[in-house]
Amino acid sequence: MVVLRDLLPPIADVEVIAPNFNGRWSGVTSTIVQLVPLLARRLGIVSLGPGLPDHIPRARWGVLPALVRRPRHRPFRIWHARRNNEMLLGIILRDLVRAPVKLVFTSAAQREHKPLTQWMLRRMDEVVTPSARSGSFLQVPYTIVRHGIDPERFYPRRTEDDRFAAAGLPGQRAVGCFGRIRTQKGTDLFVRAMIDLLPDHPAWTAVICGRATREHVGFLDALKAQVEEAGLSDRIMFLGEVPDIALWYRRVDLYVAPSRVEGFGLTPLEAMASGTAVVASDAGAHAEAIDEGVTGSVVPSGDGAALTSAIRRYLDDEALCDLHGRAGPQRVDNRYPLSAEADGLVEVYEKLWAGDR
Repeated sequence: MVVLRDLLPPIADVEVIAPNFNGRWSGVTSTIVQLVPLLARRLGIVSLGPGLPDHIPRARWGVLPALVRRPRHRPFRIWHARRNNEMLLGIILRDLVRAPVKLVFTSAAQREHKPLTQWMLRRMDEVVTPSARSGSFLQVPYTIVRHGIDPERFYPRRTEDDRFAAAGLPGQRAVGCFGRIRTQKGTDLFVRAMIDLLPDHPAWTAVICGRATREHVGFLDALKAQVEEAGLSDRIMFLGEVPDIALWYRRVDLYVAPSRVEGFGLTPLEAMASGTAVVASDAGAHAEAIDEGVTGSVVPSGDGAALTSAIRRYLDDEALCDLHGRAGPQRVDNRYPLSAEADGLVEVYEKLWAGDR
């Protein structure tokens, strides 16, 4: 079994630190989990923080004092933050502790940044964004590096366990909605659509994977009450957090991303890479990722009627659902390979080390 000490390079050889200061699984966590092992083949990189699987090279908190020394083969380390608290600690390390680090921040948000965030962004040595739309909200120079998907983790059905029947749930086909359960993610729009559609589509079951944080538990309870009132508790299933979300992308036949607000939004790409048709709102970069009428359909964010109509089309026409699902992996392979994201980040890092910022 691979253990942490087998993966962690000596601190003198660590060139990049990718902090992960949120123990709950999120899109940011997914990005780190996919990228760090790939980047580790090319440079000395570790993550730092909770909530990461054992195969990710990561340092313990006790490594922080050692950052005052330069790495063996570089003039400084790169601290690549993706959350505001990670960005703040990087500023403290560089400007107060005077550690030899340069700061990179990935900003996927598609909203006006608050004054504190803007202040921190101005102090970054490089800002990266996954799309031009996210970049349009920045008031600093930025480099676009598209997110990518790992084909070793997200791939079409291969075994019987990848089929919905293996889950032991009712129904012959499944439509899924994954992620944190909250208003921002549009989980209520999905539930409402399922309440409207499933009575006329007895072969289909709805699967919701993800958890509600403490402040959103009431929202989740209200959704469950709606489902129970509609008499659909055995067809709209709340599974909570599942051990392997990649498996569930393969098990569902249609994936729905109904977000009202999104940064980039990886889940449609993960579904497409898994051979699953997608219906998504136009939040984040969903509209860039999905080929309308080829791999799925895009609807205006927050429009419950449009979402329901788009889902109905696939539930009515299972052959179309399968056709669009089969088109997804090639689309992702062509435009969103994880290797291209790694190449883009290495280029950003090398320019910093070369003094070409």
